[in-house]
Amino acid sequence: MSARPSTMPVTHIRPGARAVSFTLDEVWQARELLYFLVWRDVKVRYKQTALGIGWSVLQPFLAMVVFTIFFGRLAKLPSDGVPYPLFSLAALVPWTYFSTAAANGSSSLVGNQHLIAKVYFPRVLVPLAAVLMPVVDLVVSFGMLIVLMAWYDVAPTPAMLALPLYVALGVLTAFAVTLWTSALSVRYRDARYVLPFVIQIWLFVSPVAYPASMVPERWRLLYALNPMAAVVEGFRSSLLGTPGPGAMAAVAVAVIAAALVTGTAYFRSVEGSIVDLA
Repeated sequence: MSARPSTMPVTHIRPGARAVSFTLDEVWQARELLYFLVWRDVKVRYKQTALGIGWSVLQPFLAMVVFTIFFGRLAKLPSDGVPYPLFSLAALVPWTYFSTAAANGSSSLVGNQHLIAKVYFPRVLVPLAAVLMPVVDLVVSFGMLIVLMAWYDVAPTPAMLALPLYVALGVLTAFAVTLWTSALSVRYRDARYVLPFVIQIWLFVSPVAYPASMVPERWRLLYALNPMAAVVEGFRSSLLGTPGPGAMAAVAVAVIAAALVTGTAYFRSVEGSIVDLA
């Protein structure tokens, strides 16, 4: 009785070729591995923690309290006609996801050096898993946002149908940043130490504590080059009915597409030397 031929894809690794470039088909064939990498990161993140997944609620909640006291009560920043706690939390939920995904992704290749050195698989799965893992936190914190909407008696509108599009934009933004920072961290170890400072600055140049309408008209085009501005404004408008990002969304899509293309090219240029440098 003849053995049944294997239907699993076979990858031939030949010596002498320094650059090993991944393909979309190769990533798709490895989707099961991607699932296990994400699940492993989720378990590691909450292993031996007192609050467990409760941290995904506590972090944006405490930030909302601080923002409400200093920006809502003391600075009296406008909130597009909705209660400031709700206004800020609707922005902090996607922002917390982005900052967590970008921070995790920047050190993902260096942190998985032992795995990368042992077996071949598309290296892009490692930063991709780091970006997808915080989606669990996003879903949990989104539940807290829905509860706060009910507390303030704010009902969802038909604009909520656009919410998945802005979530997808946020995930793609985090992935584009991660492609660059994870590859840079392999060559320059101090790149991952610079990122937290950049994210702190990025927070205040995004409409998290204030509405985008406060930005002067002459600076709107430059401001729109920040894709998280469109993500935050879109997330907020989908749920609360505040003014949407408008033309900023189109600019954000263009910026994200350019960042993904250039980030992929740079990642591929580093991919062949990850084992040596990491």
